[in-house]
Amino acid sequence: MSNLAIIPIIIPLLCGIIAIFFHKYVKAVRLFSQVMSIINLGVVLWIGWLVLQNGTITLATGGWEAPYGIIIVADPLAMLLVITSNIIGTACVFYAQSSLSKKQEQFYFYTFYFLLISGVSGAFLTGDLFNLFVFYEVLLMASYGLIVLGGERIQLRESLKYVLLNLFSSMLFVTTIAYLYSVVGTINMAQIADRVQQVDQTGILTTIGMLLFFVFATKGAIFPLYYWLPKSYIVPNPVVSALFGALLTKVGIYSIIRTFSLIFVHETNITHDLFLWLAGFTMVFGAIGALSTNNVKLIIAYNIIPAVGFMLMGIGLLSQDGLAGSVYYLLHDMIIKAVLFLLIGALVYVAGTSDLTKMKGIIHHYPFLGWLFFLAALVLAGIPPFSGFIGKILLIQGGVEQGQIMLVVVGLGSSLLILLSMMRIFMRCFWGEKEELNGGLKPIRSFTWPAAFLLIFSVLLGVGAEWVYPYVEIIANDLLDPSIYIDSVLKE
Repeated sequence: MSNLAIIPIIIPLLCGIIAIFFHKYVKAVRLFSQVMSIINLGVVLWIGWLVLQNGTITLATGGWEAPYGIIIVADPLAMLLVITSNIIGTACVFYAQSSLSKKQEQFYFYTFYFLLISGVSGAFLTGDLFNLFVFYEVLLMASYGLIVLGGERIQLRESLKYVLLNLFSSMLFVTTIAYLYSVVGTINMAQIADRVQQVDQTGILTTIGMLLFFVFATKGAIFPLYYWLPKSYIVPNPVVSALFGALLTKVGIYSIIRTFSLIFVHETNITHDLFLWLAGFTMVFGAIGALSTNNVKLIIAYNIIPAVGFMLMGIGLLSQDGLAGSVYYLLHDMIIKAVLFLLIGALVYVAGTSDLTKMKGIIHHYPFLGWLFFLAALVLAGIPPFSGFIGKILLIQGGVEQGQIMLVVVGLGSSLLILLSMMRIFMRCFWGEKEELNGGLKPIRSFTWPAAFLLIFSVLLGVGAEWVYPYVEIIANDLLDPSIYIDSVLKE
């Protein structure tokens, strides 16, 4: 049974390799990718069910037990995120056939897609800090291929910044791992957590922790390290933007949740108090950025940033409600950001522009697209009873309990700004008098149904909270008690 833990990594990895050899046969590789995405989703749902019912599945690769071998840890948090990633990936692989040109599909899109899913799944499942770095590199290499797919000048310009920034943060990541190894003598996360309780060098460990936070904050787009994200995420094809917006920053947030609830919990008055300050600034500047532009793609990209602030707020609170809110908001935001990028891709396709001042009355031509977007905007802004509201109410409750009233007010204010930014798109682009479209009516069913498929999950995450929240509560309690993770890996 332990071998099940590595299957979510192996299946997409093998599919990506197979897709290389058939990349010129577009219809065949497209069908193969769609079928295998569905199969992989079914497999991870089954594994996730086993984990949620029976507890963590741990695999010691090569028969080398922890801490000597590479450990894969399928715990409830990791599996919920892997399941969510595969739901998003399945929707995107069906959206791709309409969004991408035949030439873009031929240039290894499906290979990069599968490698991205494999890298993201590996980052969630690994129990080894160095292998977290390795899986970061796998998903980043896949993202480098996806961001330049199409070869436009603006893509090459933004991809250069994206690659250089990630190259620097990766160098810092592996250097910091070396520093940590020199202090505790291991890179297995469970054993690191066990040893930091015994090592009387809290100052050095806190410094190492902040260096790691800098790495994860760069990848997660936390203030003031978010400047690279908005334009980098809008230059690729919409399906690539959806994958990036849903998955990449969330791996950074997951890494912060894992390391700063498991390892670096000895000086929370320094680390986690800083997180609360950065969370507030991240919310405010992200929301302001979303209101500062008339580019509909940029509005969605900027709205990634305040969501990251909400998740960081829960990590900083380090309470049951705070961590439950962060996990719930993480699941919600992964899905809804993918939905919005897919819908905006369809909007730009039918309007022929991304400038909201040049669109009007599109809902008269495409009512289903318009109302899907309106519903998605309500979900994003956290209007009751949708999933964004559930995550925010938990975070607000945690903030009030710890006396973080100002941060709660900032969170509520940024939520209103997020709603305003989304209503600007709806009122200017969809609402208004009916006008003829320059390119005429275009068929968009293949654009809208993958987004609708994801939106169903997002709505269910809100209206079905009484079924989802008990599992999130279990995850939050596990995060607050590092011994649960340590014992499941080290089997003490």
